[in-house]
Amino acid sequence: MSGWVPSGELLPQLLLLLLAFVLSAVIGVERERQFKSAGLRTHILVGLGSALFTLVSAFGFTAFGLPATDPGRIAAQVVTGIGFVGAGVIFVNRGNVVGLTTAASIWMTAAVGMACGAGLPLLAIAGTALHLLALGSLPTAERMIRQRGESRLVVRVDPSGASLGVVLDRLTGDGLRTRVDDLRRLPDQDLELAVHIRGSQKEADRLLTELGRIDGVVSVKAGPMKG
Repeated sequence: MSGWVPSGELLPQLLLLLLAFVLSAVIGVERERQFKSAGLRTHILVGLGSALFTLVSAFGFTAFGLPATDPGRIAAQVVTGIGFVGAGVIFVNRGNVVGLTTAASIWMTAAVGMACGAGLPLLAIAGTALHLLALGSLPTAERMIRQRGESRLVVRVDPSGASLGVVLDRLTGDGLRTRVDDLRRLPDQDLELAVHIRGSQKEADRLLTELGRIDGVVSVKAGPMKG
């Protein structure tokens, strides 16, 4: 069986496969620490599988004396097929899409594995490092950017009459994207709505003023943003 492998090729291939294992594990550890559905084992298997498919497509058939084939054909199938794995971790929870980052992480791990299998270890290492940078430091900047365009109002409404319906109609008006995060009844029977607003501060201030003018609205005040 050793004659099936051209002399000098087996060790580099095994090292590339080992590198794919290590880099995939590094990415998987970060997802595992975030308690994501796709963690360490999933990322290792994705990276290893991608690297192995790439190695097989590049070298597997020449071992039998057959002419080399186009390795890009199998690589293209890996890119397509990994989308099904990533789609399995995406779901919608209360109107919010959850799992997109983990799905992208799986996709990135496949790319790292393919880079290893293609004999591009430095590119695979650089891709892993940039991936960890994006997941580690950029979320803080992302939250800061988002919060500049987000605010929260707490609206207290007298339940008598049609004031609640008028408030909800105004929240769905043009210019702002709003979401009612919480609706509860207070001890004095008034209703309290926690409204998440995405838009400019000027538009949020205008909404606060307009809500305060609605008959039956007891109070409107700015509330703290929830992280």
